[in-house]
Amino acid sequence: MTPSDPLLFGAAARRPSNGLLGPVVWLFGLIATMVAMAIGAVLAVVTAAAVAVIAVIAAVLVFFAGLAFRARRTMTRRDRRAGDEVIEARKEGDAWVAYGWERTGR
Repeated sequence: MTPSDPLLFGAAARRPSNGLLGPVVWLFGLIATMVAMAIGAVLAVVTAAAVAVIAVIAAVLVFFAGLAFRARRTMTRRDRRAGDEVIEARKEGDAWVAYGWERTGR
């Protein structure tokens, strides 16, 4: 490039001038870029919301799993204690008779 050549930047450096359609094409390119950026932003927000919903569902699932394990441990302890309170029952005639259910010290 010689010092007398004008400096060309942007679209003019890549292609010759389109005459009257040049600014219109540039404007449509700008509009298309803005639309693409807006769609990208909307998709980013939707993706972030989906990840947040998945995280909330996972947290609820872990919470209920913790409750289930706690209930299972509690029932296991009760079952061990309940082994001492087994009563005996026999059928005599039309009625059942149970032994061992009376509390001592009453």
